[in-house]
Order: sequence, then structure tokens, then C-alpha cells
Amino acid sequence: PAAFIRSSPAAGSGSEFTMNGAQLNELPDNSEQLLPFVVSLRRAAQQADQRCSIWTFSDGFLIKFLRARDFDVALSLKLLLNYLQWRRASPEISSCLSPSSVLGLLRALYHAVLPHRDHVGSRVLIYRIGQWNPKEWSAFQVFRVSLMTSEIICMETETQRRGLKTIFDLKGWSLSHALQINPSLAKKISSILSVGLRSSYMNVTFNRLSAEEYGGDDDP
Repeated sequence: PAAFIRSSPAAGSGSEFTMNGAQLNELPDNSEQLLPFVVSLRRAAQQADQRCSIWTFSDGFLIKFLRARDFDVALSLKLLLNYLQWRRASPEISSCLSPSSVLGLLRALYHAVLPHRDHVGSRVLIYRIGQWNPKEWSAFQVFRVSLMTSEIICMETETQRRGLKTIFDLKGWSLSHALQINPSLAKKISSILSVGLRSSYMNVTFNRLSAEEYGGDDDP
């Protein structure tokens, strides 16, 4: 269970500061009880990194980091700064997040999000490795798809609360795929989906598992 919030991130007092992280996570995004945490995180981020001033830290953007760390502002700040650092250090992946840049890969059905959540409310993502042709698409382009998906679904309140499951369908995996991924790139990729999501709800499966077997369908 989450630890109780023992101190207010902003001046004032109220019942919201006796709620634990799990209880705060269930409040709607526009709850006034969440506002002091949002304000505190925004201020802390701008004080910790002057470059943060160029970012528009909307309430919705910050709440996903707070939910990921049960509204512990210090831990949320660390996650946020790591996210910003990752974006700066990975321009080859993060600089162009337009779907048109990977349209052919999307049409090849390499990636899909099941239309229905699983039994605990998690989003379910599928990566069909065999649909990736390394001669046509670089590893950077492939994992740009992951980042775009992450940016979109992490803004869903229910996904912030329940996390996601990822299935890698390894049918068709070959040496040509493996040669595209070096240790440095693998390290960058591993952090994409975890940023902004509740780590306790992350689950990755490497398997030959169809969408129907997981309780969904194969439509992207």
C-alpha cells in the first residue's frame, strides 16, 4: 500500500493531505485536492532545471508523473526530470513524432493497441516483430512508434491508474532484426514505455501470443 502523504506540498491544510497515494490516484484530474501537488511539482521542476521554463507544463501533463509515483512530489520530480533528459538525449527517436514519418510501418500492422482493456483495466499493446522489415525501417523509426504511442496513452486517466501490458509477438524474429539493436539503443528503448506509467502495473510478455488469446482482436 502507498505511504500516507505526511506534509502539504503547498501552504494550507485540508483532508487531501491525509489521503494516501492510492486514494489520490482515484480522484478525477480536475479535483481541487490534486491542485497543490500539481503546483508544487511545476515549481520544483522549474527550479531544478532552468531549461524546464521552455516547456508548457499543463496540469494534465504533470498529473501523469504524480500518479506514477503515488503523488510523492520528490519522486515525481525525479521521474519528470529523467523523462526530459531522455527526450533531449534521444533526438533521433523523439525529434519527429509525426505519424506521417512512420506511416508505412503503421500500415504494415507492426503495432496495435487492443480496443478493450484487460481484466484489471490495463491497456494492452502488441508489437508484431515479423511485420518490421529492417531493410525499409531503421530501429530508430520502429521505436519512434513506441514513443508516440506512449505519449498518447499516458494521457489517459485510466491508463495512468491501471498501467499497461505489452506483448511482443516474436514470430518472424531474425538476425537482421537483432543486428539493428545495439546495447545503447536498447537502454534508451527500455525506458520509453515506463515513463509516466505506474511501474507496479508494467508487464511485458515475449511470446507467440495472438490478440484473440489475450481477450481482444487483431484489429489495430
